[in-house]
Amino acid sequence: MSMGKKWMKRVAVSMMVACAIAGLSGCGNKEDSSSASGSNVAKVGFINGTTGAVAGYGLSEQQGLNLAVEEINKEGKIHLEVEEQDTQGQVSQAVNVVQKMIGDHKSVLIGPLISSEYKAVSPLVEQAKIPLVGVAITAEGATDNSNYLFRVCVPESENIPQTVNKTHEKLGYKTAAILYSSNNEHQVSAYKVFKRSLEAAGVKIVDTETFADKDSDFSAQLTKIEAAKPDVVVVAAYYQEGALILKKMREMGMNQPVLGDNGFMSPELTKMAGAAANNVYVSSMWTPERNNPETKNFVEKFKAKYGQEPDNFAACAYVAMKYVAKAMETAGTTTDTAKIRDAMANIKNFNSATGPLSFNNKGTPDVDLVLLKIENGQYKAQ
Repeated sequence: MSMGKKWMKRVAVSMMVACAIAGLSGCGNKEDSSSASGSNVAKVGFINGTTGAVAGYGLSEQQGLNLAVEEINKEGKIHLEVEEQDTQGQVSQAVNVVQKMIGDHKSVLIGPLISSEYKAVSPLVEQAKIPLVGVAITAEGATDNSNYLFRVCVPESENIPQTVNKTHEKLGYKTAAILYSSNNEHQVSAYKVFKRSLEAAGVKIVDTETFADKDSDFSAQLTKIEAAKPDVVVVAAYYQEGALILKKMREMGMNQPVLGDNGFMSPELTKMAGAAANNVYVSSMWTPERNNPETKNFVEKFKAKYGQEPDNFAACAYVAMKYVAKAMETAGTTTDTAKIRDAMANIKNFNSATGPLSFNNKGTPDVDLVLLKIENGQYKAQ
């Protein structure tokens, strides 16, 4: 979608107009408008990326969040009015959208999709004193030194060391090569944590190569990595480049285990890479195999609504919306952003689809992670 005048298309506004015409209230809810009193209406902004390079992640987040909105509005404790905007993962668009949402007096903002956007809009929400909840923001330090920044996922600084430590114990590798996107803030952050974690585990890094987002030919980098003969290969990339890298590796006869970061946590990776994605390891707070009533309930409802199993991004968006609603209920307000912020910061052992969540003083959850291995297109807990 062109991001000139067209980017101003407001998904939630059109949906709210349609609801108004039908005599309904809210978004994705079939209750009569009389059921939502002004005192319990919560105006939430959802900054997402459903077109462009990040669409695979954004569409999953959209599905997860919309399901949560339906459930919350059906319960009736608060009534959510959610406005979603598509930024295509572009920092400038994210800034424009957040400025507009602040002017529209949203009580809470959810998003944006990627770390560079999140960091760019953070000063705006801090100044406006509006809570910002990141769904899949994993860059180091993204929520540090702020009272209004939160995220419902675990940062790379906690995720990647667990991937390295658990796979190192399981596989016993001694050498590794790293391939990462050098013009992507998230992947540069992931590279630094991978390097630090591998060295701490006593693993020798025999080669490091880089590429740029949207590259499609990785022959030169992989030829150098192949010559270095690493026991494992680390790849920090979004799913598009990640899938191409995996396919090229396997085509070249490079069958080593691959360690990935959060960018690999998408079914789009396995769709694009096919069998080449086998023997890839990632760590995640999300697995549909988690033995938790909230997890089972979410998976069942998601499958019933969308006809497929939820991925990490859908689950985290679902949890983000539920977390915000819980904070509003606890605070006893849908409009006082300071009280909502305080409630968000003090939630302990929130029973969510990704497991029990408690938030530290950096707005980041403390939660158990699961090591996953891709087997025949499925992320299997190890």
